[in-house]
Amino acid sequence: MKFGVVTFPGSNCDEDMGYVLETIMGQQVEHLWHKDTDLKGVDFIVLPGGFSYGDYLRSGAIAKLSPIMGEIVNHAAKGGYVMGICNGFQILTESGLLEGALLHNNNQRFICKNVYLKPATPNTAITKGLDANRAYKIPIAHGEGRFYAAEDTLKSILDNDQVLFHYSDEGGTVSEASNPNGSLHNIAGICNRGRNVFGMMPHPERAADAALANEDGKRFFESILKFC
Repeated sequence: MKFGVVTFPGSNCDEDMGYVLETIMGQQVEHLWHKDTDLKGVDFIVLPGGFSYGDYLRSGAIAKLSPIMGEIVNHAAKGGYVMGICNGFQILTESGLLEGALLHNNNQRFICKNVYLKPATPNTAITKGLDANRAYKIPIAHGEGRFYAAEDTLKSILDNDQVLFHYSDEGGTVSEASNPNGSLHNIAGICNRGRNVFGMMPHPERAADAALANEDGKRFFESILKFC
């Protein structure tokens, strides 16, 4: 599979993502600049984490205006795969490719630590290969990661089985105590109705290398490669 990793001004996880996809997973990677309008034939586009445009407005609000985003919207509309991680998730919601919004953490602080994720559905490429009965240790690093949606939108997301992951404890119990940022329903990631656009706040690319003593994130990429 050919992946495209997009770099915006302020991206800081683009090289990490490229390394995991190319060196660890053995895939072809194209590094795309935010001003590009040629997706170079990629099958799967990744919007990495960071602080696009310094998050000077709302996180992702300026990045959604970058020239490449029009091409990414078209790619998704044709059924092409798109994944946004952390700031990338914020860009996807700002662009309308995913529903809801990411608000300031409920403690109003930047949070950087390991959390646990419980898969919420087996019906997407990123979750189908995961064990629904276990929790995966994945790092977060964000100040605006609190998932929010209006009541009717949230109901639609839940009814359509669009939640990818819930924040949980190590044993897989989903509770208020295991919610790091105040996200509604402990939601850590969602997909669109077409199940080809994925967004999540935690960083699986930071937990995919044996040198880091945690390869839980590698399982997410293995699932993508197997089921996309």
